[in-house]
Amino acid sequence: MQQKSLVLILARDLADKLASAVLLVDGAGTLVYFNELAGEILGQSFGEVGEVPLDEWAKAFIALDFSGTPVPFEQLPLVRTLKDQAPHHSAFRIKTPAGDMRDIAVTALPFFARSDELVGAAAIFWDHNPAEPSVLANVEDPPQRADGT
Repeated sequence: MQQKSLVLILARDLADKLASAVLLVDGAGTLVYFNELAGEILGQSFGEVGEVPLDEWAKAFIALDFSGTPVPFEQLPLVRTLKDQAPHHSAFRIKTPAGDMRDIAVTALPFFARSDELVGAAAIFWDHNPAEPSVLANVEDPPQRADGT
């Protein structure tokens, strides 16, 4: 069994303390943890699921756009973050293993041990009402500082 990165160990500790739903994967995409609030949204606890390889957890939760069309796996924020090592955000509908439908917004962030060493990523998500405009819907570029940079 490979030893976990200190970054992921600390991320798990932080996820336990947050009042936000957080799901953590390692650099290979293996689900290594999700907190209690994430379990409520996903319909399962981490204790029930355990560590799961990327191809298995991807099949467990079906992502759909708000018109009901499946979202390609490679377009999910967490998968995109692992691929290009950059943050991504999206809102979509998921079908849980129990068959429940949930509208969620997801922001995925990469975790690095060093600038060139991706060790995993986090998906922070929350219930989303697609009828309400998202605060992030019109964000294209980061705001400039007063000095123009």
